[in-house]
Amino acid sequence: MDNKIFYPAIFHKAEEGGFWVTFPDIPEAITEGDHMQEAYEMAVDCLGLALSVKRDENDIFPLPSSPEMIEISADEFLVIVEFDFAAFKKRVNSKAVKKTLSIPGWLNEEATAKGINFSQVLQEALMNKLQSM
Repeated sequence: MDNKIFYPAIFHKAEEGGFWVTFPDIPEAITEGDHMQEAYEMAVDCLGLALSVKRDENDIFPLPSSPEMIEISADEFLVIVEFDFAAFKKRVNSKAVKKTLSIPGWLNEEATAKGINFSQVLQEALMNKLQSM
C-alpha cells in the first residue's frame, strides 16, 4: 500500500470565523480550525486518525469521491487533503524499542573504539533499506 492517500474535504466557513471541515467519504471525520492553515492541519490529523482506526479494525477504506461529483454551497469550498501514513507513524509512534542483535567481535571492537553509536547506525540503515524497497 502506498503511504500517501488523498481525500476530498469540504471546508465550511464558520459564523464565528475560521472553518469547520468534513469529509464526504468519511462522515465520522469532522474538525475545525481558526484559520485556513490550522483547519488544513487539523483536517490532515482528523483524516489520519479516522483512517488509522479503520486500518486497526481491518475496515476497508472508502474510495475517495471524485471532486466534480461533490456539491458545495456558496459558503463552502473543496480541498483535497493528503495524508501520509509513514509520516504519521513517525510522529505518533516514536517510542524506542530495544532489539538484541549479534555482530562479529572484531566489528564490535572497531566500532566501539571509534565511538560509533550502534542504535543510530541501525536506525539509519533500516530507514535507507525501507526507502529502497
